[in-house]
Amino acid sequence: MTDRDAYIILNMLTGIGPVRTSALIEFCGSPSAIFEHSEADLQRIHGVSAALANRIVNWKNTVDPDQELAFTDRAGVQLVTLADEEYPAWLRGIHAAPLCLYIRGQIPPETETRSLAMVGTRNASRYGASMARHLAESAAYSAWVTVSGLAVGIDTIVHRATLDAGGKTVAVLGGGLARFHPQENLDLARDIVSSGGAVITEFSMTTPPSRHSFPTRNRIISGLSLGTLVVEAGVNSGSLITAAHALEQGKRIFAVPGPADAAGSNGCNALIRKGAVLVENFEHILEDFEFLPGFEGKNRDLAFREATADPDAASDSVGTDDSALSSEDAAILEHLKKAEKLTLDALSSRMPETPASSILSSLIALEILRRIRKNPDGSYSRIR
Repeated sequence: MTDRDAYIILNMLTGIGPVRTSALIEFCGSPSAIFEHSEADLQRIHGVSAALANRIVNWKNTVDPDQELAFTDRAGVQLVTLADEEYPAWLRGIHAAPLCLYIRGQIPPETETRSLAMVGTRNASRYGASMARHLAESAAYSAWVTVSGLAVGIDTIVHRATLDAGGKTVAVLGGGLARFHPQENLDLARDIVSSGGAVITEFSMTTPPSRHSFPTRNRIISGLSLGTLVVEAGVNSGSLITAAHALEQGKRIFAVPGPADAAGSNGCNALIRKGAVLVENFEHILEDFEFLPGFEGKNRDLAFREATADPDAASDSVGTDDSALSSEDAAILEHLKKAEKLTLDALSSRMPETPASSILSSLIALEILRRIRKNPDGSYSRIR
């Protein structure tokens, strides 16, 4: 068995995923070596239950990689694993990088240097739809690749507007390509591919989408892009999860301001209050990245990552004014002061009166302000 074979099998087995696979590889030495160990050996790994160890050892009872590869060939789908040179280098380095990518079409090579994730609510207002269309068209005219999730609402508008303007776009699905969702966007997906873009997913061909798979795929949307623009989103929007992933990956966060009395804009307005770049037109994004004539390049993303990784640097580069903090922000900082690190679930249990969505929004804001950082295990720690 090769490492490529191993990644395909691990990706098809339920209950594993990238994080647990990393633990398995660290213990066993390589992806293929995982399948050379006994159930007893595998159970010694943190997070591997007896049932999961049994599933790994007896993988032939539940998955058929040869059938999967035959399926992808018939469907014209390229299957790329972490063991392959074709795997996008800029995606390989993110936390929990997908073990496999199923690609219909071609990820444009300029995605590595000129790409923007554009996400937002499924229930787009007339204003949100207009801004999404305008910004996506401007991105296409500027030869930038747009990346979104092909969901109804803002995602659909972004993909279609990019194509109408002659640009390229990448759609990241929350399920397998053979279980395409939403069906009403099937023609749009075909147009994306025929126009030089791609429809991709980390899920095996027949994996159905679920309420867990959509948030999971959001890290790929942000991971493929230089920055993430939230066009229109309420405080409970899944778009804020994409923003959180972007922050974790050291990417820039942009947001379109909306009416103060519109619930659908609350998420964007909150991001802006906490430090996201306010965007009214695409020039604001270009200016922030400094892709202008004569640009010689100080890399703001690199500076952000260095400041976030170094608590002392973060303290020097950002003030400690707490006047802009909400009561939820302050409560989270207080809880993290008492504990070395806490997960979202742990914070929710300590703040039972606060909705989990509000806590997540505050965590994103505090990351923007560099008051906290997200750890590789998904927990949060206070920087200052």
